[in-house]
Amino acid sequence: MIVLGQTLWERVEDYVPEVLGTLGILVGFWILYRVVKAIGLRLVDRMKTRLPASARGIERGQRLDTLWAVARSTFAVVVFVVAVLTIMIVWGIPTAPLVAVGSVVGVAVGFGAQNFIRDVISGFLITAEDQYSIGDVVRLAGVSGGVEEIRLRTTVLRDLDGNVHVVPNGAITVATNLTQEYAQVVLDLGVAYKEDIDRVIAVIRDELRSFAEDAFWEPHIVDQPDVLGVNELGDSAVVVRVVVRIIADQRWAAKRELLRRFKVRFDAEGIEIPFPHRQIIGG
Repeated sequence: MIVLGQTLWERVEDYVPEVLGTLGILVGFWILYRVVKAIGLRLVDRMKTRLPASARGIERGQRLDTLWAVARSTFAVVVFVVAVLTIMIVWGIPTAPLVAVGSVVGVAVGFGAQNFIRDVISGFLITAEDQYSIGDVVRLAGVSGGVEEIRLRTTVLRDLDGNVHVVPNGAITVATNLTQEYAQVVLDLGVAYKEDIDRVIAVIRDELRSFAEDAFWEPHIVDQPDVLGVNELGDSAVVVRVVVRIIADQRWAAKRELLRRFKVRFDAEGIEIPFPHRQIIGG
C-alpha cells in the first residue's frame, strides 16, 4: 500500500511543472486580456468625450461602442487560441497537425468565401473610418440614395424614387458622401445679351444678401454667398455663376429656393431670361 502511494505521488510529481506552467499561462493571458481591455475602454471613453453633443456625435459614440465590442471579442478569441496552443506545447502535445488542418480548412474556406470575407472587411473599415452614416445621401458603386442601413456585409440605400438598393461593401471602390459637413450650390444664371451685366450682377448680389439674412436659411449657410462673375458667353445668354456654401443636407432645398428667388426677382426687375424659341414670319 505504501509502495502504491509512493508510486502515485511520484507520477503526480512528474506533472507538477506542466500543471504550474498551465496555471502560469492562464493567469498571464488573463492579465494580458484585462490590461488590453482596460486600455481600449479608456481610449474609447476619451474619444467619446471629444465628440460634439449632437445627434451625429451620439451616433458616432454608438459606432465606437460597436467597434470596441467587435475588437474586444476578436481579441478574446485570439488570446484563447494562442493560450490553448501554448498549453499544448507545455504538455508536449504536437501542434503541427492541428495547425496544418487549420491551414487547409482556412484555405478552403478562403477560396469559397473570399467575396464574403472581402465584404465583411470592407464593412468594418467603412464603420471604423466613418465614411458615411445612416441618414447620409451617398453615391456607391454607381447607385445614389439615402443610407438606411449599414450592415457588416452590405449597405442599404433608398433612392429618390423609393427603390431600395443593397450594395455589397466589397463592391464599393469609391464612396461619395453628398451630405457630410457642407456642400456648394453652384448656379449658372443665364440672362439676355441686351441686359446691363453690371446691373444684373448687382441684382444677384442683393438677392443673395436677402437669402443670407433670411431667418430660416441663415443658420444653414456656412460662408457668405458669392457671385463669381460672368462664367460663359453662350449662344443665347450671358451666364453668371453663383456659389453658395451651405450645410450639406440642405443643398437641394437651398438650390430650389434660390432658383425661385432669382426667377421672381428677375421678373420684378425686368431682366430677361432667354429660352429657345422660334419666330414665325408670315408672308
